[in-house]
Amino acid sequence: MSQDTKELKLAVLIDADNVPYSNVKGMMEEIAKFGTPTTKRIYADWTKPNAGGWKSVLLEHAITPIQQYSYTVGKNSSDSAMIIDAMDLLYSDKVDGFCIVSSDSDFTRLAIRLRESGMKVIGIGEQKTPNSFIVACDRFIYIEVLDGAIKKKLPKRTATDTKKTTPKSLNKVDLHTIELIESTIEDIADDSGWAFLGDVGNLIVKKKPEFDPRNYGFSKLTPMLKSLTDILEIDERDSDKKGIKHVYVRLRFS
Repeated sequence: MSQDTKELKLAVLIDADNVPYSNVKGMMEEIAKFGTPTTKRIYADWTKPNAGGWKSVLLEHAITPIQQYSYTVGKNSSDSAMIIDAMDLLYSDKVDGFCIVSSDSDFTRLAIRLRESGMKVIGIGEQKTPNSFIVACDRFIYIEVLDGAIKKKLPKRTATDTKKTTPKSLNKVDLHTIELIESTIEDIADDSGWAFLGDVGNLIVKKKPEFDPRNYGFSKLTPMLKSLTDILEIDERDSDKKGIKHVYVRLRFS
């Protein structure tokens, strides 16, 4: 990740109707990888009884709760407040990007509008999130792969079980994903077929914003591609910096 990306000032806007408070720690740690969250707001009707569990979480992460009354039963009242605040922040020129935490397709047009204005847009939501919102973001991360969500879903184990078992992948590396990886390598490969792994990862995310090795049970892209050695070759080359390897990948041809 480039230094410029790390220095992005981000506005984090969270739709509490779509996010359990147990996931907030993992989300904030994930967002820190992309930049500094200078504005953190969460929207809900805080007069409801089920809002009580949020108090300690919001204090711990310095997130400002925004009250939005539910005027109509069955409707998400947070949408309009989030959209209005996002546009106010856009025109304030105080942020470089937005992180929209929701699984609601109603934020699709907002994400498109922010990107049209040159903003970096990161989406975080559940795997049920409609594709229209996912592709409207520069990057989309599933809540299910974050630490808080994974730990909550894992069954309790004994010390012996922990040593000999590991969490299963959320999804297998399917044919569509393999084809995406292959086409991306072909797009940027040099004359000998080799492509720099960092460039491969960046282009895959541009093609498919929700792509994340963690969706398939891998911590990073390198081990994921190393698991596909029947179709890929991996070459780790020495760099100018001692101990640092540059990883290249190319397709195996029969």
